[in-house]
Amino acid sequence: MRIALFVTCLADTLFPAAAEATVRLLERLGHQVVFPPEQTCCGQMHVNTGYSAQALPLVRRHVRTFEPYDVVVAPSGSCVGSVRHQHPAVARGAGDERLAERAEAVAGRTYELSEFLVDVLGVTDVGAYYPHRVTYHPTCHSLRMLRVADRPLRLLREVRGLDLVELPQAEQCCGFGGTFAVKNADTSTAMLADKLRHVLSTGADVCTAGDASCLMHIGGGLSRLRTGVRTVHLAEILAATERDGTTGRTGRTAVRA
Repeated sequence: MRIALFVTCLADTLFPAAAEATVRLLERLGHQVVFPPEQTCCGQMHVNTGYSAQALPLVRRHVRTFEPYDVVVAPSGSCVGSVRHQHPAVARGAGDERLAERAEAVAGRTYELSEFLVDVLGVTDVGAYYPHRVTYHPTCHSLRMLRVADRPLRLLREVRGLDLVELPQAEQCCGFGGTFAVKNADTSTAMLADKLRHVLSTGADVCTAGDASCLMHIGGGLSRLRTGVRTVHLAEILAATERDGTTGRTGRTAVRA
């Protein structure tokens, strides 16, 4: 299968290890991954802060860039959620019904990594090996917008050597929420404190999730507390193998002091 990688801004600029791991994983499973160089920001942060007019050119560019591909995969529930739920709405809000229809068509073949693996490829055992104690944080967009449910957990349970421990109050938001963390810093900090307490209660070495944004927020808190607990993107765990020596590699997704 020929798969277009929707890299996302955060992975491209801050956490490329998550995108690189996505490519390694999909290629290991026998698929060709291509990177459309014309891609830019999907416009999510513009829409979320009320700048729909400024998001419209980004929606047009995203549709034009990914329209030629049968399958688009991203290591981000947040950005895939934007493509599915915001792009058609932005186009319709601007009175461009044709663009809205094209956006819906692209959205219909755009997948978050875990749902693509489980629902499209039909696999849960991807041949990964990761000998660490891990807890999983289900990010808000993946949980509530995409409804990926237990797909990431099903993948993690099949990883050899991995000790998966349940995260208490897992469905609670970590407090990031993009610009929410900036506009409502005190509330965000309080929510993060709750999340950190639950992560630490598991005794896990690693906290994983499907969104680098939430891992950045949680990882920053863990680092400031000098906990020694790392944040690692789900794609990096699934891409890790005993054979290629990537079992402990975390790239730049892990936040350190």
